[in-house]
Amino acid sequence: MIQTIAIIGTGLMGYPMSKNISKKFKLKAYNRTFERMKGLDQSGIIICKSIEQVCENSNIIISMLPDDKAVLETVKKVSKHIQSGSIFIDMSSTKVSTAVKCSKILKLLSVDFLDAPVSGGPEGAKSASLAIMVGGSEKIFSKVYKVLQTIGRPVLVGPNGCGQVAKLCNQIIVGVTIGAVAEAIILCEKNGVDPKKFITAVSGGFADGKILQNHGQRMIDKDFVARGKNITHLKDMNNILECASQKGIKLPISKLIQNMFKNLCDSGFENDDHSSLYKEISNLK
Repeated sequence: MIQTIAIIGTGLMGYPMSKNISKKFKLKAYNRTFERMKGLDQSGIIICKSIEQVCENSNIIISMLPDDKAVLETVKKVSKHIQSGSIFIDMSSTKVSTAVKCSKILKLLSVDFLDAPVSGGPEGAKSASLAIMVGGSEKIFSKVYKVLQTIGRPVLVGPNGCGQVAKLCNQIIVGVTIGAVAEAIILCEKNGVDPKKFITAVSGGFADGKILQNHGQRMIDKDFVARGKNITHLKDMNNILECASQKGIKLPISKLIQNMFKNLCDSGFENDDHSSLYKEISNLK
């Protein structure tokens, strides 16, 4: 029976996710930077000042954090306060090995773990339309299904770690497609084709999609305010190639996209939107 849910991490994604969860369930929230929780109490969310406070009487704990280090540190802190029989759901994007490590730490405390990374960005978080890729047991997934439904479309893809593998696969497609859209927009611009009309012309065809419509428009407008940061996508590409290497797999297109994101980050554009891959391709000689 669902009692109280807690969320740790109320940043760009966690903040709107919190608001959507609170529409259906009692929710507590904690963030290391207290100011980033400002306004959540107006949605009836209980604001907490510590890990201990957010864990108290919470039987489902969700984390939405920036990287592997933050996830592992949080799980270790939570393990000192979490109740036996609780469920911990990490919705951050991490290495597969980090998800497996978290599941092992929590299993020793009789706490169940799900890795449930998401795709859809801040817009998807706000509209509760996130794609949620879940790794874990069917039994535990069924217990939290209605909670996850408040923020998107949850699908169980396999045991612990598989959610993160699915997210890496998602990021291959996103990264490669952003690169393809950038090349198409540049080719239009250099040959007298109106790129806006091009996007309209191919709507409904095989080339159509959210990345063409959304990221393509950002490229045309030269609007690179971050929705998804280059530094974050570089982290994902690094994890993709590490995961592939562990299985003896070569991913040459992913390697190319990784190098492009690395160049952007090395050039000072780490906090720009990942649609700024357009800049990297535009500057190639």
